[in-house]
Amino acid sequence: MSTMNRVVVTGMAGITSLGSDWPAIEKNLRGGVSGIERMPEWEQYRDINTRLAGPVRNFAAPPHFTRKATRTMGRVALLATRASELALQDAGVREDPEIRGGAMGVAYGSSTGSTDAVCDFFGLLVNGDIGKINATTYVRMMNHTAAVNIGLYFGLKGRIIPTSSACTSGSQGVGYAYEAIKFGRQTMMVAGGAEELCVSEAAVFDTLYATSVRNDAPKTTPRPFDRDRDGLVIGEGAGTLVLEELEHARARGARIHAEIVGFGSNSDGDHVTHPNTQTMEQAMRLALDDAQLPPQAIAYVNGHGTATELGDIAESQATHRLFGARMPFSSMKGHLGHTLGACGAIESWFTIAMLNAGWFAPTLNLHNVDPRCGDLDYLVGGGRALQCEYVMNNNFAFGGINTSLIFRRLG
Repeated sequence: MSTMNRVVVTGMAGITSLGSDWPAIEKNLRGGVSGIERMPEWEQYRDINTRLAGPVRNFAAPPHFTRKATRTMGRVALLATRASELALQDAGVREDPEIRGGAMGVAYGSSTGSTDAVCDFFGLLVNGDIGKINATTYVRMMNHTAAVNIGLYFGLKGRIIPTSSACTSGSQGVGYAYEAIKFGRQTMMVAGGAEELCVSEAAVFDTLYATSVRNDAPKTTPRPFDRDRDGLVIGEGAGTLVLEELEHARARGARIHAEIVGFGSNSDGDHVTHPNTQTMEQAMRLALDDAQLPPQAIAYVNGHGTATELGDIAESQATHRLFGARMPFSSMKGHLGHTLGACGAIESWFTIAMLNAGWFAPTLNLHNVDPRCGDLDYLVGGGRALQCEYVMNNNFAFGGINTSLIFRRLG
């Protein structure tokens, strides 16, 4: 067998409801700040029960994002491209001509394209009116709009791997980018996921009675793994990691945030929305097998933790079976809500940043662990100071798609 490449993270960035740089985000995580708010603009939708979301307020593309360059971008692609620019800057390769010569590819996802563009096509189907459709409408609407626009904006000529798999879009983006470098197909990859906020996404979960309706107390919800949870809250944002082959990164003197040592992905194969605790556990085992690590090597798990009853119970029980009650465990969705296609990338970014800081954030709003959840060391209150070598980030999506990523601290 040919030698496998080692893969490292040399750039990280994102745009979230808690901020768009790690120092601001860490301050908000430590301060118990919630990005959730009531959405007055949703009052017009009288049949939607939830009025809550985690929006990115005051986001605007910077002036150098010209009208010509952004005409194919809806909000989701703008978020993705800007987050990727910040990550490329963090990696020190934004202006490096090498990235435009085929050495760098893109693995990036979102649940859907921009819904404004979707509505323009619906106008044609419902009213027969083509008036709002133009040459860029489809590119803004298509599921792979984020991946394509990133490649176009930065002139990347490597492989494009779109990952539109709902809540694992971001984590599959990271995982497939890792594999592309590991198996020698690319030297560098832009990886991650993004999601723009739309009431239609809240409606998806509202019809399943899976949304939180604490509309008059937005900072108290969602409550992952809590016995008093009442459902999820959707959010928006983008997260991008720049991945690179280790020796290439060392040769150019890059700062290395972490090494990716394991990735596992599988599917439940039995129900489109009910999680399967056995295949969740198997996805984590696949990541451990890929990393050639025993379960006891993992020192912290960043859980998916959407604050839905079935998901919280299935995931936490799977994590307990594999790691036991000793495992420090938390979810970022108490702070951010569920950023759907972005969450796997944003949460990977947070996991690596916390690994390097030696401090791990708690699950916001977790006060009383549901006794039906797995027996784990749930981080609450002020979080936890931990010095670790290996940590894991898990995500699970509609359609029964499961992912697990393992990161190693270097140095």
